[in-house]
Amino acid sequence: MTESAASTSAGAAGSAPATVSDVRQRNRRQALRSIILSGQTSRAALAQESGLSIASVTNLATELIAEGLVIEAGSVASRGGRPVTLLAPNPAGAYLLGADVGERGVAVELFDLSMTRVDREFRGGREGESLDTIIQDLHEALDALRIRNPDAWKNLTGIGLGLPGIVEWSEDGHQVLYAQSLGWPAIAVTELVSHDIPIFAENGAKTLTMAELWDGAARGVDEALVVLLGRGVGLGIVSDGQLAHGLMSSAGEWGHLKIVRNGRTCRCGGRGCVEAYLGADAILDSWREAGGSFEGSGWRAIGDLFDAEKAGDPIAVAVVEELVNTLGSALGGLVNLTNPQRVVIGGWVGLRLMESVAGRVEAAIRAEALRRPGGQFELVACRFGGDTVALGAAMMPLGALMNEPRGNRST
Repeated sequence: MTESAASTSAGAAGSAPATVSDVRQRNRRQALRSIILSGQTSRAALAQESGLSIASVTNLATELIAEGLVIEAGSVASRGGRPVTLLAPNPAGAYLLGADVGERGVAVELFDLSMTRVDREFRGGREGESLDTIIQDLHEALDALRIRNPDAWKNLTGIGLGLPGIVEWSEDGHQVLYAQSLGWPAIAVTELVSHDIPIFAENGAKTLTMAELWDGAARGVDEALVVLLGRGVGLGIVSDGQLAHGLMSSAGEWGHLKIVRNGRTCRCGGRGCVEAYLGADAILDSWREAGGSFEGSGWRAIGDLFDAEKAGDPIAVAVVEELVNTLGSALGGLVNLTNPQRVVIGGWVGLRLMESVAGRVEAAIRAEALRRPGGQFELVACRFGGDTVALGAAMMPLGALMNEPRGNRST
């Protein structure tokens, strides 16, 4: 199996030959990941999965237990021998925060080391929130979680932020958010969080992809497209089992690929972008302009569109047909370009699509792609639903924890 996005998010190894320390770190990461994913496993099962000797696995397990990350969780009978001791993640061994930061508020989720969600806090919900308001929302959400979970806060590894824009590393080693579509100024990621905790950040579509790579619809898949459809439109490209970042981390900005020359105006200032046709506001604007009547601009409104289409409303039928065909064209080109084994669709608009017209979307993609690559992918919905961006964001501090023994950490 390829290594997870969580392990790569903390920084991929360079091209230099692996040292003994590198090999040990990789083995430690693999062991901890396997224990977390399995829930319970044995030393023998870990050895078989990793190809390591029982002695090596026993040493790794001893270290992880000493660090408080793993516990011995009872035993099971073996075939004629002594009972087999089971290993499990220590839920209280570390806590991780993941935040889905959007243009209308933030959802912050607290996970224990078994990656079980312990608590969640949402702030915002107002249309057109300013950057300052979003920062305040994030501060209030973290305060609420800290007050309710004081013991977890003492053992907090860090917070991962899934952000609505491009996240780059600056020359001085800081991450910077560029949210052109929202009209926000470039801002250092550290300025978004007022709490004194380690901060990790990435574009929201990429954190969604991290979650699906970890234990979702892209797990074990070498070549995949993970699509986020919400108010914004994003993409994670999985190549050779790894999340593609590009030169400066903006790979996957599919939402601003031009599909209509001089077409509709997009929030980024360009014309004819994918997002100007497939983002939630664009879809609802099309319905309204065609004569549709509905309330709101979120999950319920998009659901009303598909309900009306299913009921045979001619306006809704035409809007949904155009939506499916446009998505098919936009994704068909990506299928030709990347030749994925799997196309995963997520985001709240994407989930509505997959609930209602998944078969039609798949047919539209195949019709727009070349026959060979168009016949080589499968279309699936993301596994984790509406919480995927926050869960994937929490993969980043988890990756840092897996990469570095606690005795070497400065936080």
